[in-house]
Amino acid sequence: MSGTLIVVAECAGREIHPATWDAVALAQHLNPERLVAVALSSDAAGLETAFAARVHELWLVQDPRLADYSAEFYCPALQQVIDSLAPSWVIIPHTYQGRDFAPRLAARYGRSLLADCTAVVQDANGIAFMRPLFQGRLSARVRAVGEAPHFVSVQPGCCVRDGGGLAGGALRVERVTPRFDAAPPRTKGDPPQRAAHESVDLTRADAIVAVGRGIGSAGNLEMARRLADLLGAELAASRPVCDEAWLPIERQIGSSGLTVSPKLYVAIGISGAIQHLAGMRGAGTIVAINKDAKAPIFRVADIGVVGDLHEVVPALIQALESRRNG
Repeated sequence: MSGTLIVVAECAGREIHPATWDAVALAQHLNPERLVAVALSSDAAGLETAFAARVHELWLVQDPRLADYSAEFYCPALQQVIDSLAPSWVIIPHTYQGRDFAPRLAARYGRSLLADCTAVVQDANGIAFMRPLFQGRLSARVRAVGEAPHFVSVQPGCCVRDGGGLAGGALRVERVTPRFDAAPPRTKGDPPQRAAHESVDLTRADAIVAVGRGIGSAGNLEMARRLADLLGAELAASRPVCDEAWLPIERQIGSSGLTVSPKLYVAIGISGAIQHLAGMRGAGTIVAINKDAKAPIFRVADIGVVGDLHEVVPALIQALESRRNG
């Protein structure tokens, strides 16, 4: 692919939302001649280092009114950048903010939005994107029609992020001051709701131990927690576990929960319903422990252990403890 491609980075001050890197990774698969990250922020310190070797250019759109998210400011600011760069594609993280402003931005250009995409493919008909349907039961291949620019939002956690992707050349940084109407904003977006007791972001975890209904009861979670501690992993769950309130909803993996891409994913007592598989498709190595040899989870597992998890997991814990103490 040739031409210019924009990735809209989601920033809160100096902090970059991890979903930004999924958008960057997908954009890199399009092989653009010019890959530009656009960051809207009132504080740009450190962003140059973060985006070096990932994109060709970084455009910093700075104004005090961008400190707090508002689609009324984001859309005109991004429109000014898009008009200047004339990109073929605009890639946006499918986050709380992205879901709010992306369709509004696309509507300004009379374009549709290819939303919640997980991968890009090239076939005889050109570029297409994959996106889930019916809570992950099906995958659709969708295409943009009409003239550029085309708008795509990327599902968080769908890509394996390696921290780089582009070789050679210094990062070019452009600073932009947007122009806004004098009228005060009529709306203001609220920040994403987070449980006060949950500070972990599973989309950033390098290792995850996930439990399913097969663990039997909430009392058996301690066994899984111990295994997670020994592996340096975070604890997560399939939907039935969260429905039973054995773990909070913030730790649910699947089409109705989080999509993650850790280096290691250990599934304990998880049968492998398609909704759950949709949430962990990007994992590097998948280890499955289940007593049912025909469980669907084994179709995607790199390492499968058929056995009683109440015997297998304690044995793993003992082996890891012995190795740590030895």
